[in-house]
Amino acid sequence: MGPLRILLAPVSWPYAAALRLRHALYDAGLLRSTRPPVPTIAIGNLALGGTGKTPMLELVLRTLEDQRPLATLSRGYGRQGTDIHEVQAEHTAAESGDEPLQVKRKFPAVRVFVGADRVRAIGVIQAQVPGVKAVVLDDALQHRRLDAGLNILLTTAQRPYCDDALVPVGTLRDLRSRARSAQIVVVTKCMERPPADEQAVWRKRLHLRPDQELFFAGIAYEPPRALDGHPLDRPPGQRAGALVVTGVARPEPFVAHVRTLFGPVEHIAFPDHHAFTASDLARLARRFDTFAPAPNLLITTEKDAVRLRPLIPGGPLQGLPVATIGMRTVILNEPERFAELLRRHVGTHPAHR
Repeated sequence: MGPLRILLAPVSWPYAAALRLRHALYDAGLLRSTRPPVPTIAIGNLALGGTGKTPMLELVLRTLEDQRPLATLSRGYGRQGTDIHEVQAEHTAAESGDEPLQVKRKFPAVRVFVGADRVRAIGVIQAQVPGVKAVVLDDALQHRRLDAGLNILLTTAQRPYCDDALVPVGTLRDLRSRARSAQIVVVTKCMERPPADEQAVWRKRLHLRPDQELFFAGIAYEPPRALDGHPLDRPPGQRAGALVVTGVARPEPFVAHVRTLFGPVEHIAFPDHHAFTASDLARLARRFDTFAPAPNLLITTEKDAVRLRPLIPGGPLQGLPVATIGMRTVILNEPERFAELLRRHVGTHPAHR
């Protein structure tokens, strides 16, 4: 542990004590957890973000696409308000949050909901979506009031929770021991599938029980496309430049991928879920004109595109070639087993017998 972490360690002790007390009260039944009557799948992490929860949620939706109707539920981080409502494709990020809106536009048949009170929100979903086959929850492991039927815990290969610490010493927002609540643990952002002996080492590092399933996931990027989904008029290449704009937690893998497609690449980073302002757009437009010889593109993530797109008409970015690159989570080891676990959880649930 470095000097700075030693100095910060005492700051995390009251937070750790509060977490231990809270979990102890739930474990003892003094605080109540509710198991919903419908199949629920909770996707979460122990860290502050950047583990790939939304791409994993999309993978779960693709895996269960034959189980309809499906619904998703998240808090809708960055939106105005905490009410419970169904997300529509014409909503804005301010109304429903950027990630739920992204999911709704990519999966129009899925019923997407946002709500701070997860337990009450699932009741709303049951009332509004009769016969719902499953509810997939984004970022719900910390919500002990909700006892999901299947918990999927994500941790990155670059900074797994076993090597991390509670904030402010590290990036963990919950105790490492909470990993025991997960039936499935996924190590995300892997460059390649680890060999069998390395997978066994990972099980020991993460202190997994024999009954906990371990998977490894990588990222598959889609070709750059215009914001309206159409192919680009100008293809990528080493003679073209890319001004990369991100407002996500850990943009490094995305930026590294863009560097493989274009020649000169410059990255302008904003905080996660950043609400872009007029001055931000003016700054981007000025930099776009000067950072590299033309032809250039402004490249952003799907999540950022949700917030940027309604600001472009009539603004500094109007007329500029703005593109987005989609990404998919891919299970690298035993993808069939991963899919089987999801389908079995939904298909054998008492609600569907």
